This record gives sequence, C-alpha cells and structure tokens, in this order.
Amino acid sequence: MLRLTWVQPEDLIGHELRQASQDGREPSAVAARWHAAGGPEAPLHAGASPEPASPYLRLLATDLLDELADLPSALADDEPTDLTRIKSLCPDWPVTAGDRPARGDGGPLTRAEPRAGEGGRRESPRPSGAESGAGTPRTPGRATRPRPASPAALEAAWLGRAVGCLLGKPVEKLPLTAIRQLARATGNWPLTTYFTAHGVPDDLLTRHPWNRRSATTSLAENIDGMPEDDDLNYPLLNLLVLQRHGRAFTPTDVARVWLDELPAGRTFTAERVAYRNLLSGLEPPLTARHHNPFREWIGALIRADVHGWTNPGDPAAAAEQAHRDATLTHTANGVYAAMFTAAVIATAATGDHDVHACLRTGLTVVPPRSRLARAVHRAIRLAHEHTDFDTVVDVLHSTYAATHHWVHAVPNTALIAAALTHADGDFTGSIRRAVSGGWDTDSNGATAGSIAGLLAGSPRALPERWTAPLKNRLATSVGDFHGTGFDTLAHLTHLEATRP
Repeated sequence: MLRLTWVQPEDLIGHELRQASQDGREPSAVAARWHAAGGPEAPLHAGASPEPASPYLRLLATDLLDELADLPSALADDEPTDLTRIKSLCPDWPVTAGDRPARGDGGPLTRAEPRAGEGGRRESPRPSGAESGAGTPRTPGRATRPRPASPAALEAAWLGRAVGCLLGKPVEKLPLTAIRQLARATGNWPLTTYFTAHGVPDDLLTRHPWNRRSATTSLAENIDGMPEDDDLNYPLLNLLVLQRHGRAFTPTDVARVWLDELPAGRTFTAERVAYRNLLSGLEPPLTARHHNPFREWIGALIRADVHGWTNPGDPAAAAEQAHRDATLTHTANGVYAAMFTAAVIATAATGDHDVHACLRTGLTVVPPRSRLARAVHRAIRLAHEHTDFDTVVDVLHSTYAATHHWVHAVPNTALIAAALTHADGDFTGSIRRAVSGGWDTDSNGATAGSIAGLLAGSPRALPERWTAPLKNRLATSVGDFHGTGFDTLAHLTHLEATRP
C-alpha cells in the first residue's frame, strides 16, 4: 500500500489545527468536530499516519481544512506576507545597493576582526580600496555596487552548507536526549567530528536508531562524498532559477524550474503540497496557502542561501529575492525566515562584518512584532547570557518543543541564530551547536555552516576533518549537477553574483 506523505487530508488537518492556534485563529470548534468524529492527531514525525482514514473522515478533513482557511487571524496586521506591507512594518529596512552611500560614511556595520576559534584558522579580513589593489578608492557619497564574494569565499560557503548538513543527517528526527546520548557514547560531545556507530551500545541504538535514510551515507564510517539532500538540492535549483530567469525572476519562474528539474518524490512538507497544488492547476501565491499547514515551516529558509550569495552588501535585494522564492510555498513567518537568512548572508558576503552585525542586519527585514523576530531576539539574548550552550538549547526546547513541530521555522531559526551568536561565527563552533540543538538538525547545520563558511572566507580556513570526506563531490537529482565539485558551484555562483 502506498501512503503518500505530506498530502493526505486526514494527516494535514492535525497540522493545520496547530498552525491555526499559532497564527492567531480560533480553531477549537473545528478541532472538536474532528475529534468527535474519531479523527486522529497529526503524525508526530512521519509525513503520513500508518493507515488511511475512512472515506468519511477524508471528506470531513477536506471540508474542515477549508473552514480553517476562512477563519480570521488576530495576528494578520503584525504578520503580513505581502512585501509592501512587510516593508512598511520594518522601520530599519536596509537601503538597496544603488541607494547606499559609499563606505566611510559612518554606517552602522563595522569590519570584523580576525578570530582564532574552535574551527581552525581564520584569514585576515579582506583589505579595501587601494590596499587591496582594487583600484581607485571610492568617492564619498557616490553609489557603488558592492564587490561580490570571492570564488574562494563562495566555495567555503557551499562546503560549509554541505558539512553542516552532513553532520546533522544521521540524527534528524531524533529527540534531543538521543542526540546527546549517541554522541557521548562515542566520546564525541561536544561534537568535534561526524557521528559514528562505532562504540555505541546496542541497547542505545535499539532505543534511538539513526535516521534510516541517512545512516548508510552520513555516519563517519560511511561518508563517500556529499550524499543527496534537499538542503543542497534547493540551492542548486535557485542557481538554475538565476541562470534561466535572472534576478527579476517571479514565483512562477521558480515553479517552472521545479516542474522541469525537481522530482516530486524529493519534495517534502510545504514544497510537496505546493508541487501538488501546481499540478492541480493552482498558481502562486495560492500554492502556498491551499491545504498547506506547513507554510510556516523551514522549507523556504533552506532555499535562501543563493539569494544572499548573489547580492553581497545588499540585504534588501537579497530579502526581496528570497520573498519571491518563498511565497511559492510559504506565508508569514515561513517567508520571514527565508528573508532573514538571505539578508544575513548578503551582509556576510562582503567580508566586512562579523556574525553579530550580520544577524542584526537580518532582523531589519523581519516585522518586529512577528513571532519570528521575537524568537530570534530571545535566542540571541540567551546566547549572550549563558556560557553553556546546552543551557541555551534547554531553554529553547522548554519554550517551543511542546507547541511547535520539529520542522517549524520559528524555533529552528532561533536555534541557528543562537548557535552562530554563541560560537562568535566560528565554523566548527557554529555547526556543532546548531546540530547539537536538535529539531531539524541537517537543515540547521547547513544554514549555520553556510554562514560561518562564508565568514571564514576560504576552504583553507575550514578544518580538513570536516571537508576531506566530501571529496569535492556532490550527489543530487537536480539538473546536470550530479557529481559536481564545490569549486565549480562556487564559480557558477560567482558568475550570477557578477551578472549586471
């Protein structure tokens, strides 16, 4: 029997009831009708319940999904999805590159100082102006386009994304206690290398088996290049979007690339629902809203890197690009998570700012009264207040674990921000904190690794124990990228970053 995950009405309704309670709707009457009819709760981890519902329950679930969509939200004014309304709520929305005065005008962001840290050596910051041999110094007041990140920095970002993802893959979906126990059983806590099954007691593995899709490719003893993962597939797809449609792409352009290049079976949660909606004849942005209870989950965030990499020093443009991409599948906080990430990366791509300045800039494109903004602010504050990162994680879990799915964008974005803050942007420190915090471990590790790798500035600044097992080789089902090296991906990204 085929139980297609993430699209069955009887499985969606439980998630939509939870989503409604989070986004300011009042779903109690609908929930009572569903439970009175014998409807189950949403699956905790899987994308589908073990057995199909009766025809009556399936029809009821479909009707109730429509009723829930019509309920008014008390948070609508503070959490819009429309870009114009988002910008109207952001008092510090960054200026675009074409409007920004030249450096030296007393702007709020400052150049980061080199740091030695947990992840190995960091290169000195890139000199500016005449010191770098870049040509004539900039004239104050003249609008200039920021220089793109170097191919070396982009390669470090691609590698960092892959390394962080690979570190988190074996423990994806596992509870926090299991991650800590499995790592400690092999003396790998705090995490200093990839997870391994060698030395883990059999009874512990029986209680907490590795992620079944990833154990054969992502444990230290099994790694042979970077295995396929949606956290790498989506950046590849966005590279194709830019190659084919340029910076002015639309959500419809993104949809076309997906239908041409992305196998439906390699989509999950919000992306699978949107894909289904496209095939049903719906168009963006309805694809993000129709029977899509995952529209505030992490899927849009994991697609945001390319938008930041190709808009160095222009967080506004990066955020706007991420918005057009995200609204194919997501709304409100799911979109904000992508915009935040793109703006952080665009700021990091100049090589001029430390991680804290990058995170501050990322928050300028998020409505300040949104749930995501509040969560990220709190996570950063916790990271500054506690020297032990496990304490930060425990507080975040006590706040969100009971009410949010482990893939929801709000707690996961908060965890990423906390990890980067606590590690001061150091590569190893960032990825190990992001993964050790649980929830969507591979996605969080990937985003933290991308940002920290970009800040490191070169593949040589990333420890070889992390990068060597990848063998400069990526597996994917997207386009013609299977087997591509990270140096090649960096070159292709650099071409898009320098395209007029």
